[in-house]
Amino acid sequence: MWDAETVKKFINRPEDVVAESLAGFAAAHPEVRLDAASRVVYRAEPKPHGTVALLSGGGTGHEPLHAGYVGFGMLDAAVAGEIFTSPTPDQIVAATGAIDTGAGVLHIVKNYTGDVMNFDMATELTTSAVETVIVAEDVAVEDSTFTAGRRGTGLTMLLEKIVGAAAEQGRDLAEVAALARRVATSGRSMGVALTSSTVPASGRPTFALSDSEMEVGVGIHGEPGRRRAPLASAHEIAAMLVDPILADHEFGGSPAVVMLNGMGGTPLIELYLMFGEVKSLLEKAGVTVARTLVGNYVTSLDMAGCSVTVLRADDELLGLWDAPVNTPALRWGI
Repeated sequence: MWDAETVKKFINRPEDVVAESLAGFAAAHPEVRLDAASRVVYRAEPKPHGTVALLSGGGTGHEPLHAGYVGFGMLDAAVAGEIFTSPTPDQIVAATGAIDTGAGVLHIVKNYTGDVMNFDMATELTTSAVETVIVAEDVAVEDSTFTAGRRGTGLTMLLEKIVGAAAEQGRDLAEVAALARRVATSGRSMGVALTSSTVPASGRPTFALSDSEMEVGVGIHGEPGRRRAPLASAHEIAAMLVDPILADHEFGGSPAVVMLNGMGGTPLIELYLMFGEVKSLLEKAGVTVARTLVGNYVTSLDMAGCSVTVLRADDELLGLWDAPVNTPALRWGI
């Protein structure tokens, strides 16, 4: 049980964390609108009629994913489940109908069993035209407690940005879905944890790591990775992240979008240091780092750690990446 005297968190009651966090998010960002009853965050100003809409969502605890990416150039709505728990089909159906402007809706779904199942059920129930893309780019494991197949992690946000720009251009649903699937197969990710996250309702770390250990290949819900290893230098850890990515996909000869993502509990000074190591390794391997992001974009509550995402791109994808975006968590070109 959560105990304010032993667990230092800015919360009132564990059961109210999600609702109160969403309320605070909406209060801080007037460019979005919150349906508190359904726990859906919408653009305050909807897209023009006849424009493909984008919907994503999942369990909370990964902020700014997904609500932070609602806005011009990215998502039209984000559906919030409980912490590390899928949203319900009813939530997804309500959001899908609300954002459909007559051109259909693309569902962007991370490959977790609950998310996939509930988005599938919602697709069967909605009257909107829906296409679905599953993001499953984590090279750490093929299956885990939460998934059948690879997990969806950092590539989810990169995909939302690129595909969101295409939707703003007026591309139809088939074109947007095809682009989304191309991006989903063109990126890979790998993460490492130095500490566990602590879910407020439990009040204790999800898993135990000693001061001299790290979890290599950790998932964004704290799922175990490839192995428990002794703590190493940043240079050595970077190689543990980059080498499996390069072994799993061909990135040479094309530009790449590279994200060094924090898990929520690692300061930027360390993330930038890690990015320097990662970029050096990628360039030595012949990867052209064309676009970069460093910061907390897909987190796991207060976990100390980071992940690397590498997306093989081309001129089209880079143009869509560079297109204007205006969301609470990502903004440029506006």
